[in-house]
Formats: sequence, structure tokens, C-alpha cells
Amino acid sequence: MPPTFKDKLSSDAFLITSEVSPPKGTCLSEVLADVQLLKGQFDALNVTDNQRAVMRMSPLAVSKALLDSGHEVVMQLTCRDRNRLALQSDLLGAYSMGIRNICIMTGDYTTKGDHPKAKPVYDMDSVQLLAMVRKMNQGYDLAGNAIENPPDFVVGAVSNTDPSNTMQMLKLKKKAKMGLEFIQTQAVYDTEQFKSFVEIADELKVPVIAGIIPLKSARMAGFMNNNVPGINVTTDIIERMEAAEEAVEEGLKIAAESIRDLKRLCRGVHIMPIGKHTNTPKLLEMSGIGKKNS
Repeated sequence: MPPTFKDKLSSDAFLITSEVSPPKGTCLSEVLADVQLLKGQFDALNVTDNQRAVMRMSPLAVSKALLDSGHEVVMQLTCRDRNRLALQSDLLGAYSMGIRNICIMTGDYTTKGDHPKAKPVYDMDSVQLLAMVRKMNQGYDLAGNAIENPPDFVVGAVSNTDPSNTMQMLKLKKKAKMGLEFIQTQAVYDTEQFKSFVEIADELKVPVIAGIIPLKSARMAGFMNNNVPGINVTTDIIERMEAAEEAVEEGLKIAAESIRDLKRLCRGVHIMPIGKHTNTPKLLEMSGIGKKNS
């Protein structure tokens, strides 16, 4: 039997994860065709949960479809859209369908998405949700009632990598105390800043998987600096993107260079394309971490 994502977290292997966004519709054919490009190249695929507060198909349904297609998945779960009853129900349902890995996050506020008048729930924050999952793994629901055949999830969380954000670093330490088994970070463009973050994360003894978002233009780099908390696209990278004749190609080169640098600093990378995975196999080859290169 091949090693699971849990097995790999306990090994010395350099981990490669990525993510897919559920469709805004009922057909999964495009998603399944897109991830087929990644078959055998990743240790797990995240399935986002109404990413950027934009309504999409349930990550539970997409995760099950990916599992049936032979992919190991990490189902993301946000605090934004469900109260504690719904969160526990979805977790039990996910485990019964074979989903073993989850990644907990707060979730972008609804005003940032396509339903700005939607009422956010936030019945729990991400630390409380992690504590609830730990309790469920131990065989009890949040009210203290016994769970028959309880789950045994591999549990991760997300973090930005700015060590000067003391509140975020404090929250990360609280998350780690809830039994984290991996951390996936916001996109990393500043390796020096990431080194300082790793010094903090190393104390937590939780595997860190660094986020990678290949840039497509200098405008995209500026947008991310101005609108995505925790991201720092450095001046030299922006200048490279501005001077590039082929911006997408230059973005891939920058991402590949980052991956090679990050390989010495953390346990893996989490590749997050904006859109489809058309260029992801090329990025893996350029960075030298593709499974065909190992």
C-alpha cells in the first residue's frame, strides 16, 4: 500500500501539495481534467472552501470526486459559513467518505466575495475549530457526547509568514498547541523574511509547507502587495516582472528559483495557481522537484 500524506509528514520527504477550486456550477469535468495534469506529481491536493468568499460547489463533493479519481486530498474548512453543528456534521460526513486530511482556516469576510450581503457565521475561530477537531478525534463532540466510530483526521492550518505580525505569530502558536500536523503558508516571495518565520515555526515542531503563487504580471504583484495580507512581493521581483518580455514565463522562473531556495528551509511547497494548472507541470520541471526528476 502506497504511503499516505500522514506517512509522508512523518518522513524526511520534501512534500509537494497544490490546490484546486471547486467549480461555480454542477459539472466537475473541467476540474477533473485539470488535476489529471498533476497525476502522480503531488502528495496531496487541497480543495478550497468558497475561496475569497466566492460561492462555489461544496469542497466535500469535490474532495470525494478527487478521491474516487485516485488523488489524496486535503479538504479546507472555514469558520465563515457554518455554525458548530454544521461544522461537526461536515467533518463526520467527510471522514465517512474517506477524506482523512483537513486544513482549518478562518475564511475571508463575506464583503470581499460575490455575495457581500451574506451574513458571516464565525461561530468559532480557527483555534477553537482546531480544538473541536481534536476533541472529535478523541471520540467526543463539542458538547461532550460520545461519537460512535470517531474520526482520526490529519489536521493542518494556514499562516502568513511575516514575523513582525506578532498577533498572527501568537495565533499560530495557539494553533500548534491544538495538535497541528502541518502548516501551509501564504505565498512566499521574500525568502529572507521567510527565514525569520521558520525560526519561529521550528520551535513549534510542525512541518511547514511554503506557499507558491506564480506571478503573471507586474500588476498582479502590485495587487497582491496591496490587497493580500501577509504577502510581500519584493522590489527586485516587481522590477523583473516589469522588464520581462514574457511575463508569465518570468513568473515561472521566479517561482522555480523560490522553490529551490525554500527547499533548504522547510518541509515542502504548496503550489497555488491562479486559474488552471496548465503551467504547473512546467514549474515542477523548472524547479527540479517534479516526481519525474526525483
